[in-house]
Amino acid sequence: MESVSNTPTIVEVENEKSSEPAIRSTALRSLLLLLFSLAQFIDIFNISALFAALPVLTTSLEMNAGQAIWVISAYQLTFAAFLLLSGRVSDVYHPKYSFVGGAAWLGSLCLAAGFTKNKFGLIILRALCGLGGALTIPSALNLIAHLYPEEKEQARAIGFFGSSGSIGNMLGLIIGALFVQYTSWSWVFWFAAIMILPIAIICIFIIPLDIVPETTASQSVEDDSPFEKVEKLKGLDIIGVTILTAALILLIFGFTSGTTHSWTTAIVLVPVILSFFLLIAFFWYETRIPEDSAALPPKMWFYPNFAVLFAAALLPYLWWSSGFYIFLSYWQTAIHWSPIMSAIRFLPINVVSFFPLIYAGSISRFFGLKRTTVFGLVLTLISTGLLTIGNSRDRYWPIVFPAFCIGTLGCCLVFANANIAIFRVAPPHMAGTIGAIFNSALQVGAAVGISIVTSIESNIEKKTEGGAQTFKGRSAALWFVFTVVALELIAFVLFFKEAATPIEEVETKEVEVELEKGQSVAREGKTDT
Repeated sequence: MESVSNTPTIVEVENEKSSEPAIRSTALRSLLLLLFSLAQFIDIFNISALFAALPVLTTSLEMNAGQAIWVISAYQLTFAAFLLLSGRVSDVYHPKYSFVGGAAWLGSLCLAAGFTKNKFGLIILRALCGLGGALTIPSALNLIAHLYPEEKEQARAIGFFGSSGSIGNMLGLIIGALFVQYTSWSWVFWFAAIMILPIAIICIFIIPLDIVPETTASQSVEDDSPFEKVEKLKGLDIIGVTILTAALILLIFGFTSGTTHSWTTAIVLVPVILSFFLLIAFFWYETRIPEDSAALPPKMWFYPNFAVLFAAALLPYLWWSSGFYIFLSYWQTAIHWSPIMSAIRFLPINVVSFFPLIYAGSISRFFGLKRTTVFGLVLTLISTGLLTIGNSRDRYWPIVFPAFCIGTLGCCLVFANANIAIFRVAPPHMAGTIGAIFNSALQVGAAVGISIVTSIESNIEKKTEGGAQTFKGRSAALWFVFTVVALELIAFVLFFKEAATPIEEVETKEVEVELEKGQSVAREGKTDT
């Protein structure tokens, strides 16, 4: 009769449903969504603002090219590498603690970074800032998923949250240029601190703990009991996450080293090769975890469309970061536009990006998620091809401006629809982990992409008369981005299945089957008696 006691009964299932928190007032949900979106804005601002500030900062702290690129890459590296661990923390423990702690950590370190006058100290602080940023994103997405359980509202909320990151990506360039031109580079960091610290303080008081139901690991035991603590630690999957984190760190370090070293040197090849072996070790280890374990389930990697959506997440930030780097450096070094005038020329992207991100869910419901995403990839491909010939001042308005608008629209459709879809293929209790994986893919794509782009550009310029004053190296780098977009398009067309059964339906059917088995065993037991 032991099998009967281990099988969930109909009463237990109903009790679980009734224990779910009531939907909060519209005002509270809207305020929390706004605060989470502002935190997302600051996380992305911390990267994009430095593209405009980097030339002045480099001169001020007497940094060489390799050290300068690490001011950006150090944040991206730790941000991407620790997202998965923070996602597990927000799933196993309450996401409120992760969000508030991450926001407070990020704000405090940004404040310190503004006062730093040592280049190595700044790089270390930037790496530590990435840890704080990594804690805020998955926990915010986890809270949003529970604040907006209804599908349409959730899609709209996630779209709004995603649009704040896009706006931070674009406005960061302009705000960073304004601070550099009229004050100092320190205000780039102080601005982030002034924004994020009040958010952490406010959220301490207004995020209710009962937004998220009790975690599975602690449902059957007393609060704060030793057994509960052990089960929660198991749920973090420390070994698996550590292996994957080490693999990401080595992968990003290897590719970022390619910006200042030859791609055939040991400092590039060894970390990249080791990262691939660690990735293999990670998947081998995950397959050895029992399916009923509280740790990261191996089957997550095989959810319907999960792999192709993860691949789609590699593209948007890669495309934007590459465009920022290529054209900001070209406009300032070759055309001699000021930092603020160069940054303003990216302003149209802000206008184009806002509405597609918010209404992406409505667009995909009307046209279909696959058609909408494929259309976005086609727009991005056309745009990237046009940018390869944007090699003069006179071509900004007829070629570069429309290309950026078209490409931004395309990337927004890819970003928003992939973000919405990846939550639909995973169960609600994995929301933090899924959000972490998606955002890790965004950052990995940006970090690896910008490294390859800068390496291609520098290698071509070394062989070209005129060097950085020409557009040949930048054009070659843009053709690499074009190839990436084309591969993404082919993969999505071939492998994305719009009719795939949502994982919630699959798991519901599994529960129903288990209930039927349990009831059958119970009836047989009574008959025997």
